[in-house]
Amino acid sequence: MKAISLVIFACIFFIAASAKRQNIIIILADDMGYSDIGCYGSEIETPNLDYLASQGLRYKQFYNAARCCPSRASILTGLYPHQAGVGEMTGDLGVPAYRGFIKPNATTIAEQLGNAGYDTFVVGKWHLGESRERWPDQYGFDRYFSFLGGAGSFFNLDVWSTSGKPSRIVEAGKDWYPDEGFYMTTTFTDKAVQYINERDQEKPFFMYLAYTAPHWPLHALPEDIAKYKGRYLEGWDKIREKRFERLKEIGLVDANFELPPRNREVDPWESIPREAHEEWDIKMAIYAAMVDSMDRGIGEVMQALEEQEVLEDTVIFFLSDNGGCHEEIVPWSRIISPQDGEPGSADTFISYDRPWANVSNTPFDWYKSYNHEGGIATPLVAFAPGIIDESIRGSIEKNRVGHIIDLLPTCLEIAGVDYPAFIGDRVITPTPGRSLIHSFSGNSGTPHHALFWEHMASRAVREGDWKLVANGKSAWVEDIPVWELYNLKDDPFETQNVAGNYPERVEYMQKLYDKWADEVGVLEAKAFFEKKRIVRMQRTN
Repeated sequence: MKAISLVIFACIFFIAASAKRQNIIIILADDMGYSDIGCYGSEIETPNLDYLASQGLRYKQFYNAARCCPSRASILTGLYPHQAGVGEMTGDLGVPAYRGFIKPNATTIAEQLGNAGYDTFVVGKWHLGESRERWPDQYGFDRYFSFLGGAGSFFNLDVWSTSGKPSRIVEAGKDWYPDEGFYMTTTFTDKAVQYINERDQEKPFFMYLAYTAPHWPLHALPEDIAKYKGRYLEGWDKIREKRFERLKEIGLVDANFELPPRNREVDPWESIPREAHEEWDIKMAIYAAMVDSMDRGIGEVMQALEEQEVLEDTVIFFLSDNGGCHEEIVPWSRIISPQDGEPGSADTFISYDRPWANVSNTPFDWYKSYNHEGGIATPLVAFAPGIIDESIRGSIEKNRVGHIIDLLPTCLEIAGVDYPAFIGDRVITPTPGRSLIHSFSGNSGTPHHALFWEHMASRAVREGDWKLVANGKSAWVEDIPVWELYNLKDDPFETQNVAGNYPERVEYMQKLYDKWADEVGVLEAKAFFEKKRIVRMQRTN
């Protein structure tokens, strides 16, 4: 009888333990490329992310929405950016898909988990509206420490652009101002740890931790810069080759593929004058230092969880909002901050430019804001010791083609929450996302029939191994996209445009895209740029 009682007790204990609600953290890097962390082939030291990957899963094929605001709206709502109202950036073009903020027809992970008894926190970059009615507490977050804008100094909140507006960080309904010694990455980490330590430990929590690193300006702490200075004197071609070989060793690139040529707008390193080598080296050293600092912060968050003995009960996702950024800070740009200080300090405002962005996006081509793979492919690390089957921990999910719209349904399934059709009198748009939970047990699940992108007239559709893509404003002639077609199974790096060989496939996929674009409210290129022009004139006047 005693033995039977023990068995019953053990079964009850097991059921209770397995039913324990998981904490969930989404960590988002800003403008970080596919191969910029160690577990995705980088020479940058990221031991904490590498540990999460070694105990979790890495996804070989996962996508974002090519740009900061659209990706952030999509991650939080499980909708394509246009469905959520953020088809471009935070400007309001006066049409539903381009309002520049999350619309009432969308719900967020925070809103849904908060309604289910979770504490909900956001720390870091918001970039989904600066007016008071667009702050995170209006979208389900209990506590927030939010950098409202898109970019700015890592050392202060001073005015840095021709807009004339200072950067803003807000918390608990009011502006927050930094003390001396402020460094944004460190502050975000400290605040995340604070929220974890101050939470109600009887409740599960959801945290969205959105670092601004490694977005320009290249700002890092001197000791972090010193760690990497000189490592990049061998140049972008060698670094890119080494990353590619590591990607092969890891298994993220098949052994039979060759490194594609550098981007056509990037010069060979050997053609760069020797006197310019140190200037290029320090740019990438600062960028690496920013990633290193972010990883160290992630380690501090993990330590806080471990001290509370809840790390094993926490699901952590790490990814980037878009590919490496090719944008160059030049004298005629909108930047008005000083440029003549010690590189990486508050008295400089520089970027790492196309050559290093091309390295960040190894093995892919093109950059942030493009819908070629270099703009939309992101690493995704999923750490979930309470859910991921032990037999596949540390492995790579190679078959599942995922998208950031999948994160909301994944989080809701983890928490045991159903996606709503209505919230009060709000009609909620159904999510096109699909939960990743199947992959936690080694099953890729039901694939997306197709995935879609549009950003500033750059557009794409992927169905199976086929991808159709057109490259934005420069690829348009009289509002007709110049489509390129790639078979990503045979050509994952988009080097061979086979559109001319498969006209029927192009026509079919264009129809798929057009149907989706019509459903979500995508503006045709001419109409989009005209609305942009009108809004810009209104602001000027």
